[in-house]
Amino acid sequence: MTLPPQGPPQDPTPPQGRPLGQTPPPGPPPPGPGYPEQPTQQFPGYSQQPTQQFPGYSDQPTQQMPGYAPGHADQATRQIPRQSFPAGPPPADVTAPESEEYGRDRGFFRDPLSIGLSLVIVLALAAAALLGGEFYARRTADSIVAGAVSCVVQDSAKASFGIRPFLLQHFTHSYRDMRVETAGNQIREAKGMKLQLRLDDVRMHQTAESAGTLGSLDADITWSAEGIKQTVSGMIPLIGALVSDVTPNPSAGTLKVEGPLGTVTILPQVDNGNLALQVVQVTGFGFTLPRETAQPALDAFTGQLTKNLPMGIHADSVEVTDSGVAARFVTRNATIPNAQQDPCFAGV
Repeated sequence: MTLPPQGPPQDPTPPQGRPLGQTPPPGPPPPGPGYPEQPTQQFPGYSQQPTQQFPGYSDQPTQQMPGYAPGHADQATRQIPRQSFPAGPPPADVTAPESEEYGRDRGFFRDPLSIGLSLVIVLALAAAALLGGEFYARRTADSIVAGAVSCVVQDSAKASFGIRPFLLQHFTHSYRDMRVETAGNQIREAKGMKLQLRLDDVRMHQTAESAGTLGSLDADITWSAEGIKQTVSGMIPLIGALVSDVTPNPSAGTLKVEGPLGTVTILPQVDNGNLALQVVQVTGFGFTLPRETAQPALDAFTGQLTKNLPMGIHADSVEVTDSGVAARFVTRNATIPNAQQDPCFAGV
């Protein structure tokens, strides 16, 4: 039995430079053009893996050895084309990534427009809080001052402060340009009497003797003719409750109180810091009567009107006008009473 030939099939074509039928010597083929390089065999199950490219490594070009010249008689060098492989994944970043919220906050504060809007919002809130505090403090102080004045004059009152920031005055306990106005119903027993009060340089500091000091107080009082009529009605014995009219005479500075039974002429004046109603003339039944018939009743009235005025308030001037009587009460460098000295100042 004839065995099949072993190994790869023989090429019947003799290699170039070797006689036909001559067996090549064992071992690697000698260099020379007559022995071309055999093709590389691919072993079954083997697949060439792509070479991994290490970061930072680059192939250096082949160095040319000294003394070696191309075209040497040695076996020709086969030029193998370099294969390019995809680079591996970049190295992982060991730095902890910033959170999305943190990055968003940093971006917000790096934006000049955002910073400007933030400042505007903060300033607006601060201004709103300041205005709210100013409004609340003013209302509280208005109520306290108006309550004290209302208690003294026995009429409703309304207080206000000047344009100076009130919070600044409150923190320094020094108040300027305070104004108080009553409703005009009455001042104590005087019907139709109205008060307009101005206070300045008020310094609050509580002690056992006082609540503070007052630089100046000016009180303008108006007393209408109708109010005088209601007040003196029933006060003067001769006329009694039958007062029919009160006629002011500014040129003479007098008031004429008329009734069906007689007439009383009154001269308002300042007497030792007090408001006085001096009887000039009394007539009745066509006769002139003694002034003493009406003077005691008027003295009792004015005494009650100006009795126990606080802080040394006193009458400074008085005059008769077309509508009635106008008077001014003043005080300077006074001491503000505390709650133990005058209950009307309990809340001051």
